[in-house]
Amino acid sequence: MARAHREVLTLQLGHYANCVGTHWWNVQDAALCYESQAKHPDPEICHDVMFRVGVTASGQEAYIPRLILMDLKGSFNSLSQEGSVSPCADKKASQVDTWKGIVTTHKEEPYETNPFLQDLNKLKQGGRLNNTAPTTRSSAEGNSLSHSHPQGEASSTSGKAYHLEGHVRVWSDYLRLHLHPKTVLTVHQYQHEGSTDRLEAFSQGTSLLDDPTYLEELEDRLHFFVEECDNLQGFQVLCDFHNGFSGVGAKVAEILHDEYPGKGILTFGTSPVVHAEKSPVKEVYRLLNRVLATVALSNHSSLFCPLSLAGGLGRRPGPSPHFPHLLYDASLNYHSSAVLATALENLSIPYRLHQSLLTMGQLADGLNFSGRKVVTAWGSMPFPIQQSGSLAEALSSIQEKAPWQPLSCVQQTESQCFAQSVVLRGIRRESRSSFHHRGTYPSSMYQTQEELLEEFLQSLYPQTLSASHVVQSPVRVRPPFPQFFSPDINQNGFIIEHALNPPATVASIPVLTSLQSSSVLQGTLQALHDEVSKLDVRRWASYFTGGLEQEDCLEALQELRTLAQCYKDNLGLTDSAEDSD
Repeated sequence: MARAHREVLTLQLGHYANCVGTHWWNVQDAALCYESQAKHPDPEICHDVMFRVGVTASGQEAYIPRLILMDLKGSFNSLSQEGSVSPCADKKASQVDTWKGIVTTHKEEPYETNPFLQDLNKLKQGGRLNNTAPTTRSSAEGNSLSHSHPQGEASSTSGKAYHLEGHVRVWSDYLRLHLHPKTVLTVHQYQHEGSTDRLEAFSQGTSLLDDPTYLEELEDRLHFFVEECDNLQGFQVLCDFHNGFSGVGAKVAEILHDEYPGKGILTFGTSPVVHAEKSPVKEVYRLLNRVLATVALSNHSSLFCPLSLAGGLGRRPGPSPHFPHLLYDASLNYHSSAVLATALENLSIPYRLHQSLLTMGQLADGLNFSGRKVVTAWGSMPFPIQQSGSLAEALSSIQEKAPWQPLSCVQQTESQCFAQSVVLRGIRRESRSSFHHRGTYPSSMYQTQEELLEEFLQSLYPQTLSASHVVQSPVRVRPPFPQFFSPDINQNGFIIEHALNPPATVASIPVLTSLQSSSVLQGTLQALHDEVSKLDVRRWASYFTGGLEQEDCLEALQELRTLAQCYKDNLGLTDSAEDSD
């Protein structure tokens, strides 16, 4: 009997959340397009978990994300309400002329598309897109899909290196796949990047879903996607938690928690490194939004994970994480969101595998014990391994230092890890070898990659419950993913001895990530609490609208402080008199 696919529905709320989500879907779409052309198609990941089969406007079958996204007007540019990229050429709509008087035409200038969208539109006008024409096949794991392409179609955009840094203004500028007509939900009463009508406060977001129009629209889309699932395992929610979408995310998480009890809800709070508005008033708004969102999202989610390269949650965050083989510009949303999307692709692997029975709810249960529902994300991308090297050699060279950088607004300090989920992808299978930790002897001369990784994690975190997965397929970073890799990385993401000039166009990379419940959150959450506690909230009366009272903010601050204390480690730290209250 065919195994159910354990479907997941994803919600993206806010502009930066959609920046991250667009890269994430593009990465998955690249795997869909190219796995069928490999000599040995990779059967590890079940793409039916996050994708559904639909029909495009041209009548072709395609994998379409099981997705609902919300954003403000002005965020979509070339993306139509129906979820497809509009061609550059003007189309004359059929009409009946009944007015005999003078007609004045006001024509809006067409949106200038970047080189990638121009190529994509050419493919669309020719009826050929990279993610179309799936054919059904049967396997031991149940019904699944693999893509077949006309000769040369799959490489139409994959072989080109697009440098879109100066061409990307919104996330739809690099969206490469079809969306369902029920995916896009536009918020018309607020404007993206306008001087007025900004969605910037938590209470504005919660009030938005108090409007029956938006609430009914959201629930209609939820019911549509949920009812077509055979075995729904839960929801992934990406929401901006620095602006008014923090309130939208809190309300959505509450709705999901109440209407779908027992389903997993993994929420990721996204925030860019650089904000367009830098006034003191907006900075205070962002602080208050983060406090209220962290408390609300952790209460109504199975897990809440902040995702940002900002280096902190306060007004003066630390430096962005340094990845030795990435030349990314953290101030560009196009770059920073690509890094976070790569991490998301790895972090979500445990409940998307064919051979794994683990659900997102079970993953959350393994990390959120003792009230610790906030977790941190860490990543190494690309994972440093030589082109001709082995995993054992790569791990042995790392020794006692954790190989990853923080992706959750935290600084890498001495801390205790309570539990973690680790995923390593893109390391080719090799002959059995052994990880040799400094000062010890190999426990066995013949170890699998899974055993090597487990032994390495045990050496770094001897008292930590670590669940690990090793997946052979790499993360595919084909266009329009930014080419911000160093010259010492080859097209498969491995380190080479001599730097290439010009650098290779990287198509895939090995990635190592960890989702952790860690004591480092005690300092991060406490620092946010302390900074907001110093504010006189009575001075910010303009923030408290839509039914939000100052007492609500003070209550959230107290909950944040209590939450921070859940992450105190036992590494010899003593409680202060204040902490003992």
